[in-house]
Amino acid sequence: MLPLPSVFVVLALAQPPELVVPAIDPAPIARILAGVDSKRAFSTLVELCDDIGHRLSGSPQLEKAVAWGVARLKADGHENVRAEPVQVPKWVRGKESLTLISPREVSLTMLGLGGSIGTPEKGITAEVIVAVDEADLERQASAIKGKIVLFNNPMAAYHPEKGPGYGDAVRFRAIGPGLAAKHGAVAVLVRSVTAHSLATPHTGGTSTREGPPPIPAAAVTVEDAELLARFAARGKKPTVTLRMEARSEGMAPSANVVAELRGRELPSEIVIISGHLDSWDVGQGAHDDGSGVVMAMEALGTLRRLGLQPRRTIRVVLWTNEENGLAGARQYVLDHATELPDHVAAIEADTGCYAPIGYRVEAKDPAVTLKATAQLDELLRHLAPVGATHAEPGFSGSDIMPLKEHGVLLLGHHMDLSTYFDIHHTPADTVDKIQPEVLAQNVAALAATAWILAEVPVRLGALQ
Repeated sequence: MLPLPSVFVVLALAQPPELVVPAIDPAPIARILAGVDSKRAFSTLVELCDDIGHRLSGSPQLEKAVAWGVARLKADGHENVRAEPVQVPKWVRGKESLTLISPREVSLTMLGLGGSIGTPEKGITAEVIVAVDEADLERQASAIKGKIVLFNNPMAAYHPEKGPGYGDAVRFRAIGPGLAAKHGAVAVLVRSVTAHSLATPHTGGTSTREGPPPIPAAAVTVEDAELLARFAARGKKPTVTLRMEARSEGMAPSANVVAELRGRELPSEIVIISGHLDSWDVGQGAHDDGSGVVMAMEALGTLRRLGLQPRRTIRVVLWTNEENGLAGARQYVLDHATELPDHVAAIEADTGCYAPIGYRVEAKDPAVTLKATAQLDELLRHLAPVGATHAEPGFSGSDIMPLKEHGVLLLGHHMDLSTYFDIHHTPADTVDKIQPEVLAQNVAALAATAWILAEVPVRLGALQ
């Protein structure tokens, strides 16, 4: 999942007057909610995670996942199954290490940030300057040249109303190297973006596109960030050696995977359900976003196995290159330019696999967002058996965002995020963290919501 500062900001919109909610037959929805095979869904996820593993853009594993996705969707009997070519960036981690040299010698746990450059072969040895935020960095500007900057900005703990603190804290992973490089820093360390840690580093993408020439950047654990900060606060001048073989190797071929359940009355009108196939090169990408991939695949498979054919076409898209480039999302818009006016809605599942809550809704026109959210909130009452009954305005998903400018209604598959960022982008994101029954609940919620969007007589949010 890409870092977007607005990911968990919910818009405050008023209830529209005289809301008209499209009528829908509840019987098929009840069949969908009862018809998901939890063993099948989890078995599919195990295949992706155990047999293929992590799936970084440009890697052989990602292309194996593309072929796997095409084969599985064809075996399920879907129409128009295909891999649509996309060129993606290829970044290679290589060997890496971080060692505290002074005031004592100890190996620190780290992960290079995606897109970072490497260090010289012998590494970079320098004192660490600790900054809490941008203002703290500016106060120490005169002391930064030739040093390694550590951004030790804690992520706020999950709040029942405000949600996770990820959107605020992640900015240092994204822009920290550029901020530090402006003052002559030779490398950057970033406190892992999590509120809870068991000495586990969290990787993620960083930006090298703007500002001064890029410098090496790595994430450190919360525990090691605090250790370095304590040394610095006591005047101990912590010194480390950072070694990274990270490098970019240009572009590589990949593909979005597409499959359809064709509509019975309006087959040219399309509802997308989606997740992203790629992941970071640590762990198995089970929550981020193998679970979202399986939710989309099994949602379509559930509808087909139940013999339910919606009014409009439901299209699965398994995106490539969400984590470090969004090349798949951009290519989809180019490849399907003539179809975009007929895209009724798009859903992305990219926040792991936890208890479903409902959907976050957004559209280019705020009035459409307002109306569609209110309509969906009423329609989701049919999903009470799986708990996905709430709709609210908010961020939908990174891969479907390019569709927003083309008037497509966007929905983010929303769930309990209280523990998601404990393992996000870490070696701990493995299939054993997924509960099969919860995965089945999410498959059911996604299938039912896709059915609603594809079946209602008029598009949700349509303005008179």
